[in-house]
Amino acid sequence: MTDINQGIRELVQHAYDHSPAIRTLMAEAGVAPNDIQAAEDLAKIPVLNKDSLVEIQQANPPFGGFLTIDPDDLPRIYISPGPIYDPQPPPEEPESLLAPFKYIGIGRGDRVLNTFMYHLTPAGILLDEAIRACGATVIPTGPGNTELQIMMMMALGATGFVGQPSYLMTLLDKAAEMGMGAGAVPLKKALFSAEPYMPSQRERFEGEYSMKTTSAYGTADLGFIGYTREGVTGFCIMPSIYLQVCDPETGAPLPAGATGEIVATTLNKSYPLIRFGTGDLGVLAPQPAPPCDGQQLLGLFGRSGDAIKVRGMFLHPNQLNHAVMQFPEIKDIQVLITRPANRDVVTVNIELNEGADGGEVAEKLSALAQQVLRLRIDQVKVVEAGVIDPNARKIVDEREWD
Repeated sequence: MTDINQGIRELVQHAYDHSPAIRTLMAEAGVAPNDIQAAEDLAKIPVLNKDSLVEIQQANPPFGGFLTIDPDDLPRIYISPGPIYDPQPPPEEPESLLAPFKYIGIGRGDRVLNTFMYHLTPAGILLDEAIRACGATVIPTGPGNTELQIMMMMALGATGFVGQPSYLMTLLDKAAEMGMGAGAVPLKKALFSAEPYMPSQRERFEGEYSMKTTSAYGTADLGFIGYTREGVTGFCIMPSIYLQVCDPETGAPLPAGATGEIVATTLNKSYPLIRFGTGDLGVLAPQPAPPCDGQQLLGLFGRSGDAIKVRGMFLHPNQLNHAVMQFPEIKDIQVLITRPANRDVVTVNIELNEGADGGEVAEKLSALAQQVLRLRIDQVKVVEAGVIDPNARKIVDEREWD
């Protein structure tokens, strides 16, 4: 681990010297840069969770004192729920970020449907840049417009797809309805992210359609963390990230093979997130599989907190509390997430104060969710008094993954 230890020493010293936020966090914990000599010493630094990042950014806008470069040198700035403003610093080793794309063979001659959004969140543009860096041509379709996507796929001979696996299922189902079976569809390479990639989906894509596929795990704050490879359980971790699996309550690192919160340290010195708690539960492999150049994450096993990922976006209970504050008509609120027919369905149950107009509240609440959370609500139901237990979870996840 000599290289990673040296990289962490340099990162911590640079962050301490140039990031007021990191210097404050370390000082409050009584930690100096010389105390961090190896990867295991990172445990001396407290875990930074998303809620704390929101508070730090609000106290010192817009980036909370984490950024170590001139903001005018940033190519882009994104926003994720919280709100959290995510600066996109220039990558220090851009070639290493292309590993998932090169694994599935993306290169010159490929035309790739990029079905991720290009605005507000980083997925669309970052994948666009990576595809271009591999020498391929991007077809920037964004999400939705399935029939138009199929028309472009066929007319342009698209060989690649990036997006959510459930959307590729939708696209292929629609193509089949239009008389285009597996033999007619030109797609041969696919990279997925933002939701679980299920064995039944893999069987269809790689079996029936003979595609080479991978699934990437990432966050808006950190970018890609890892990606799947054939014969490897879970994810090979990107060289720009160092992971620990920690006790969600104490932040103490757990031994390999134990389940805990995934805590990430990004080695990018321009925006050094050190010991950033993702809120995801995972397990690190005691020994990485040979195809992995660094660490191996054996899998993702839910959320350590109350935030839930829906259609690639996190939904936080405090966002629901914020919504209630906007509507004095609402007495209580609860979100139910289900997944019939391989698609996330969001139902919002609301209990109203006496005399409130349920129809008007439902319409305004749906519009607010679309605008602020960027999350489409499928149904708003007004429930009788007492149906919502005020002590129950605000977000109930009833999805089943086959």
